[in-house]
Amino acid sequence: MTSPTTDHVERLARLLREDLAAAGFAVPHGLALELVAHQFGSRDWTVLAAALGRTAPASGPGVPVLRVMSVPTALPFYVDYLGFTLDWEHRFEPGLPLYVQVSRAGTVLHLSEHHGDGSPHGVVWIPVTDVYALHAELRAKPDAPLRPGVAADAPGGPTLEVIDPYGNVLRFAQAAD
Repeated sequence: MTSPTTDHVERLARLLREDLAAAGFAVPHGLALELVAHQFGSRDWTVLAAALGRTAPASGPGVPVLRVMSVPTALPFYVDYLGFTLDWEHRFEPGLPLYVQVSRAGTVLHLSEHHGDGSPHGVVWIPVTDVYALHAELRAKPDAPLRPGVAADAPGGPTLEVIDPYGNVLRFAQAAD
């Protein structure tokens, strides 16, 4: 037998849920994934997915995961104020935590309501080509939640620092000349 893939394991979890449902047992998708992972000898789904290569990017930079308590509360800050775009959102099933991706000009962030995904007050350093243009853009927003300044003498170059509703710090920095 060839090595399983994450798609194969997810299909097995779906089949397990269907078979259990037919027998009168409702099982959430997350629990089905955990049970199948145990059958493959893994501690849990996360460990198995990592071993199968799901969590390792094929190429490219890593993506910061910022912990937020409520995506609906965080999104106006990221989308309306900072100008990010909501790329996608994911829930394992209704009522479970939400996980979303936002992006802007090559910067990609994941916002997660999942308890185990980091903790509030994370810091992300984001390179920008013109921190002063970003500063002017943010200052021009009506009803802006913050009025940050630019620290011209910050390490790494002029930096604009904003803090999201959950204490995560985003440092937009322009490389010093």
